Amino acid sequence: MKNYINQNRFHKLFFAIVITLLTTGTLCAQNTNSKVNVPIADPSRPVQLRAHLLNGSITVRGADVKEVVVEAKARDDGDGEEPEDRAERRQEKGRTDGMKRIPMTSAGLNIESENNVVRISTDALRHSTDLVITVPVRTSASLHTVNGGDIVVTGIDGELDINNVNGSVTLKNISGSVVAHALNGRVLVTFNRVEVKPMAFSSLNGDIDVTFPPDIKANVSMRTDNGEVYSDFDVQLAAGAPQQVVEDNRGKGGKYRVKVEKTVRGTINGGGPEIQFKNFNGNIYIRKAVPPRL
Repeated sequence: MKNYINQNRFHKLFFAIVITLLTTGTLCAQNTNSKVNVPIADPSRPVQLRAHLLNGSITVRGADVKEVVVEAKARDDGDGEEPEDRAERRQEKGRTDGMKRIPMTSAGLNIESENNVVRISTDALRHSTDLVITVPVRTSASLHTVNGGDIVVTGIDGELDINNVNGSVTLKNISGSVVAHALNGRVLVTFNRVEVKPMAFSSLNGDIDVTFPPDIKANVSMRTDNGEVYSDFDVQLAAGAPQQVVEDNRGKGGKYRVKVEKTVRGTINGGGPEIQFKNFNGNIYIRKAVPPRL
């Protein structure tokens, strides 16, 4: 009976969100904006947020609220066409002479909320959608985007899983733990407080710049192929030679190989959970936060 009541409440909540999206959708043709207030089942507990986009930016702000507010704005990225689509349009140019293109810029926003877990996605695959999401401070988030925007998070306390393929990652005034990756962009993170958990920061083409509280205790592993590593902390480097990885395939008709890792390892303030920094084309900056003046 209890499960039936919970399912019934979820169905009512999901139906209410769909109705809200449909009613705001009548405005999208004019201003391409959508705003949805999403109720939380239990405001006394932390929120789990999941927002994954193909095209667009994601901004998340922590605030003293008891619901999640989602604002979506669809962008008109030119004509949003791939090269093969433009070639096809040129072949059919005679069919559109004298006609005006009407931008298809509805956000196509999808939201699901159940048991303090909020999932957000869009149906706009060929156009970019910019999301601005206001959440309670105690929120953990999984935020991913591929093209057309950055990921920015400010003022939340929780576990963050951040991945951006063609844009930067900026996390400010964060408390908790972070795993952040930007393939073609920089990673900039500022912590107020650090959760005692392993963390990782990586980029292929961009600097990694992370500021920690002065009292952080961590084991650090650092690698950059085409850059430098700088730190405000007194990093005690591990003694001894770098680790070696041996592959012996001679018994299978293969080769004997030895690979010496380029990763440098050390400790901060005596050591603690592992924090990984991995870069290819860019520098790594490990900064110590300056205590506020009294």
